[in-house]
Amino acid sequence: MVLLPAIEAHAHPLGNFTVNRYDGLVARPGHLRVDHVEDLAEIPATQAEPRIKRVGMRSWAEGRCEDAARGSLLRVDGRAAELRVEQARAVRRDGQAGLPTLRVECELGAPLPRGTELAARFKAAGRPGPGWREVTAQGDRMTLSASDVPRESVSKRLTRYPQRLLESPPGEDSASLRIAPGGPALSEERPQAPASVLPRGADRWTQALTGLVARHDLTPGFAGLALATALLLGALHALAPGHGKTLMAATAAARGHASLRDVLPLAASVTVTHTLGVTALGLLVAGGSVAAPSVIAWLGVVSGVLVTGAGALLVRRAWRRRKHARHHHPHPHTHHHTHDAPPTLRGALFLGFAGGLVPSPSAVVVLVGAAALGEAWFGLLLVLAYGVGLAVTLTAAGFLVVRVGSLAGRRVVRGPRWLHRATQRFLPLGSACVVVALGCGLVFKGAATALG
Repeated sequence: MVLLPAIEAHAHPLGNFTVNRYDGLVARPGHLRVDHVEDLAEIPATQAEPRIKRVGMRSWAEGRCEDAARGSLLRVDGRAAELRVEQARAVRRDGQAGLPTLRVECELGAPLPRGTELAARFKAAGRPGPGWREVTAQGDRMTLSASDVPRESVSKRLTRYPQRLLESPPGEDSASLRIAPGGPALSEERPQAPASVLPRGADRWTQALTGLVARHDLTPGFAGLALATALLLGALHALAPGHGKTLMAATAAARGHASLRDVLPLAASVTVTHTLGVTALGLLVAGGSVAAPSVIAWLGVVSGVLVTGAGALLVRRAWRRRKHARHHHPHPHTHHHTHDAPPTLRGALFLGFAGGLVPSPSAVVVLVGAAALGEAWFGLLLVLAYGVGLAVTLTAAGFLVVRVGSLAGRRVVRGPRWLHRATQRFLPLGSACVVVALGCGLVFKGAATALG
């Protein structure tokens, strides 16, 4: 076991729930070496801690490498070859919210026939799920006459993840090789693993949130400051791309009218749903379940379906208003047109439920980190404040659109009559179609993650 010095901790580049794997194949005369590396982010590393405490880091690493050897498939000239563990070690590193991350390094080996050309097929161990999957192959005094994987690791053996690939990491888990005897000796320089995982880039607000759990002793003064900071960070975090502002704004525009009384239920629904989702997922993680990443992905699918359904209802309503607008004409007698029904409480709660259904993984890390420090109640309060901040920003986006739209609408009324009619007929319908498109996008994104 190697303990590295503690330095500033950062979020894992590929997310707090991922288990990332690399397999480097090296063909030598009479021997095939497989350098198997696993990089466990905060949540899977925390779930492994109870077993590490029971058996020790060395035994845990050996068991992990044994699982990798048994789970990998190697065939040489069509015959199965057994991989054996030759070396095993694990490194604990600092992560978010006082939680650890783990790096496992295994050296696996299998015999190869000498003095003859051969074909080898390799299938890496590991369950399907989110994360980095990478396989490389090289020859050491042997020549790879054919290979369907690269020679060099783009991530430097899971030590330097390229920023350009974080959103769509590689998913290689197999290799097919043709190996011939003879060739230059391999000069190996293995990169050293950093003492802390790399930051996720622009997600600095989440970094600050998780720091509230890990860096201070809990006092009444600090607790109050931390809650206020969590609320502010939630609001600022929602300003980053991908947090539903477009959805809220488009929905508000599609409805056509909204007041502060109309958007407050939406804010409350987002906050309550997000907090309950984080709590449920935290309990799932604390129970040792490995299904948390899949749960988040499928919640994304469900959220997308709900948003698409809400958008379809908005399209239907906008289409009816458009047909009513055709009926509208000047005439001397007076009667009332019920063109615009106000937003319902049920609709606001439904949209808030859909918007807050997918819990923030970093908020789950905060809750799990606080529980690990014996302050689970404080973590729950931080998550609640964070959800309130998210809801404030998302609701403000919709409210702002409606207010700006009302101001623009008054100016349009004073303008040409054709522009007024076109705005009344097409703006709500177009905004409702945007909600449908966003919902479909959430479904496809969640399905792609859930199905790998």
